[in-house]
Amino acid sequence: MNFCVLGSGSKGNCTYVEAGTTSLLIDAGFSGKEITSRLASINRSPADLDAIIVTHEHGDHIQGVGVLSRKYHLPIYANTGTHRGASKRVKQLYQQIEFTTGQRFTLGGFDIHPFRISHDTNDPVGFVIRAGNLSLGYCTDTGRITKLIGFHVRSCQALILEANHDPQMLMDGPYPLPLKQRVKSSQGHLANSDAAHFLAELSNSQLQYVVLAHLSETNNHPSLVHTQLQQALQQLSTTYAIVLADQGNPTPLITLDQHVSSLSKANGHNELR
Repeated sequence: MNFCVLGSGSKGNCTYVEAGTTSLLIDAGFSGKEITSRLASINRSPADLDAIIVTHEHGDHIQGVGVLSRKYHLPIYANTGTHRGASKRVKQLYQQIEFTTGQRFTLGGFDIHPFRISHDTNDPVGFVIRAGNLSLGYCTDTGRITKLIGFHVRSCQALILEANHDPQMLMDGPYPLPLKQRVKSSQGHLANSDAAHFLAELSNSQLQYVVLAHLSETNNHPSLVHTQLQQALQQLSTTYAIVLADQGNPTPLITLDQHVSSLSKANGHNELR
């Protein structure tokens, strides 16, 4: 299984995943042109995709869904609430397929389990995507970590997890008070410390890679994420690599293997061990 976070943050979120002959996007929050360009940077094309699966209907996750679906004849998988919430923005789709939150479905060579997260949309989900004995967990845009989230991602070899904000930066920053309250609420976004504590709880799991995503450009900084992680993990024996996704550039293409995991290094990307 290979995956790449093509970009993540409040201006757009999109992740590429492939295994065998099946490839898909988790969300498509940039323009179709921008997603095509970012896929080209890892030698991939939207023409080769099999589908797009969608976590929720906010614009930074669905901006390019409609145009990519129509242009490349891509089915769009989402639950009923997300399809309903996204319909005005994505407009006509090539094919609309509904899944039920909590029920697995197959997509080509993938077995996909959508699980409930905590965000202020109709029916937001994270995913566990399995191919054979390998699995990738995807969990961003959640205001809190629940036992359900922990249950689903504990068996994954890779995890894409939100580390959105530093609480002090958020409260001292330029956001209006109602937006600050939304971000830090249980249906908002995950703070650095919450992500770090959750990773500490997963220290004895099967993880090979963690990608920290959806970092706020206004209320966070990579150095703060690094500090929080070091504090949470320094007493633990962790064996996985941690990569910071950013808004402007794709991460390296990460390969998961049943026996060996490898990370294709690219200049300008952070890897913490």
